[in-house]
Amino acid sequence: MIEATALTKRYASTVAVDGLSFTVPNGRVTGFLGPNGAGKSTTMRLIVGLDAPSSGRVTVNGRAYHDRRFPLREVGALLEAKAIHPSRTARNHLRWLAQSNGINPKRVDEVLEQVGISAVARKRTGTFSLGMSQRLGIAAALLGDPEVLLLDEPVNGLDPEGIQWVRRLLRSLASEGRTVFVSSHLMSEMALTADHLIVIGKGRLIADASVEEVIAQASANHVKVVSPQATALRSLIAAAGADVEPDGDDTLIVTGLECRDVGIIAAAGEITLYELSRQEASLEEAFMEMTRDSVEYLADPDAAGSAA
Repeated sequence: MIEATALTKRYASTVAVDGLSFTVPNGRVTGFLGPNGAGKSTTMRLIVGLDAPSSGRVTVNGRAYHDRRFPLREVGALLEAKAIHPSRTARNHLRWLAQSNGINPKRVDEVLEQVGISAVARKRTGTFSLGMSQRLGIAAALLGDPEVLLLDEPVNGLDPEGIQWVRRLLRSLASEGRTVFVSSHLMSEMALTADHLIVIGKGRLIADASVEEVIAQASANHVKVVSPQATALRSLIAAAGADVEPDGDDTLIVTGLECRDVGIIAAAGEITLYELSRQEASLEEAFMEMTRDSVEYLADPDAAGSAA
């Protein structure tokens, strides 16, 4: 279990993590989401003692990470896939990690086999692709057979087979009762992998809920309506102060009104409806909606269009 309490990290005038409190329990995959610059990587560094908090505290199974004599036996982490000496072979990289933490050297070959890179175990890591480096980083995280795993963007650089493998691995580890904390920008993958989500923006907690709850909260504000008089209905809905966008000739997607409200507006305007239903949002749509005010780097869509 990972517990953060009022966790804060300042770098000069910049507040990277701002009074963050959350719990990551064992036995499920917890996704860690947020826009670029939200403080996810800083939070993970604080958990494993690579940075010291300005205030607050974070513990793993009730103790600070740096209090452990052999931390890899209890906490495995992948924070930067390329943080490997480029002249060292994959096998030797894992061998010195094992020796430093009193881990049986036989475990090295086991994890190399588990992550599928036994064939390149004697190659220098400087020649590795990002995907191969990710697999080696996961092998290092698994080396001590730890109860707690933290993985920062573990599927970056992996092909579809590799992404599926990581998904199965994380869910298998969680089913064994381990604590699995994983960040990713791939919302579709998080929807398939995670049981629970912690979402932050500008270093602050935005959501701490199940995937289903996060999606349901966003879906509550989206209504699909199909009508042969869609243009007239769109004007009436817009006049009521809601956002409405066409989705084909006869279909509208309404944001900010319940189905009942749309039905009342249509009845008052004597407009025929073919369909009126709640539109379930995707996790990506829910994420974009809840982090809209927390995005630090926002591209200009018009500039993209003009460049094309």
